[in-house]
Amino acid sequence: MARTITVGLDGSSESRAAAEWAAREAALRQVPVRLLHVWQPVPEPMAQAPLLGAETHQHWSERIPREAAEGLRLRHPGVEVTTEQRAGAPAEVLLEAARDAELLVLGSRALSGLTGFLIGSVGQSVVARAEVPVVLVRAGEQAADEHVKDPTGIPSAATGFRPVVLGLDTDSPDETVITFAFEEARRREATLTVVTGWNLPPYYVYSLAAGVDPREDIIREQAAALTEALRPWREKYPDVEVTEQSRLGSPANHLVDAAHEASLVVVGRRIRRSPFGVHIGAVAHAVMHHATTPVAVVAHD
Repeated sequence: MARTITVGLDGSSESRAAAEWAAREAALRQVPVRLLHVWQPVPEPMAQAPLLGAETHQHWSERIPREAAEGLRLRHPGVEVTTEQRAGAPAEVLLEAARDAELLVLGSRALSGLTGFLIGSVGQSVVARAEVPVVLVRAGEQAADEHVKDPTGIPSAATGFRPVVLGLDTDSPDETVITFAFEEARRREATLTVVTGWNLPPYYVYSLAAGVDPREDIIREQAAALTEALRPWREKYPDVEVTEQSRLGSPANHLVDAAHEASLVVVGRRIRRSPFGVHIGAVAHAVMHHATTPVAVVAHD
C-alpha cells in the first residue's frame, strides 16, 4: 500500500492525537491514511471467562479503529481513511506494515515534571528499526499548536505554520534527512530553521595557553560549513525560506529549545544493521523524549 500514511492506533489519547496529525499530513500530501490496530489474543484463562472472553475482547478491539476512522472522516472529509487489524506483537506488526507506507505515525504520552515524554518499548523498538520516517506525536497535540497565533494572540489553525526545524550534522549531512525537512517546509509554506550544535576543538585550550583566542574564527568556520551543506538544497527549493543557526553547545539542547516555536522537528537516525541490536542515536533520543512538538525521525544509511 504505497504512498499511505500508517498510524499505530491503540485507543489511547496519544494514538488519537497521532491519527489526527496523520490526517492533517495526509491532506498536505494528498495520500490516504491507514489506521492499524494490533490485536493481541487474550490468554486462555481470560478467553474462558464469560465477561472477558475472546469474542468480547475482539469486539471492543474492532471498535477502536472503526470509531476513530468515523471521526477522522467527519473532521477531514477530503482524506481517505482505511482501517486494518492484525494480530501479533505490536512492534513487529508495525514494522512490517511500515514497509508498505511512506510514513509511520505513533503517539507518545507526557510524563510529569521535567522527565519529558514516554515513548514506550514498542515505540522505541519501531523507531530504532523502521527504515521509513517515523513521526512521534504527543498526547493533546492539536492543529493550532503547529500554527502561529492570530493577530489577537489566540491560537488558530487558520494562520500560517510555525517553522519546520531540522537538526543537521555538518560533518555528515544526509540527503534523505535534508530532503525530508525541505519537503515538509514546502508543503506547509513554512520557514525551515536548520540547527547545528558543535563543541570547541581540543586545540582551543592550547591556543588560549599560547595567548591566542581562535573562538571567532571557529564560529565563522562552523557557520560557513552549515551554509555550504545547505547550498544545493537552497538552489533546489528556492521557494523555501531558510534560516541557519550554528551554535556552540549540545545539538540536542538547541533542537529542544527550537522545538518550542516549531510545527515539526526533523532528526536523522543512521541505519545500523548489526547483529548486536539497534541504536537510535543520542541526539534523536533526546529530542524524541523532550521536544514538545511532533518529531520526525528519518532513517538513513
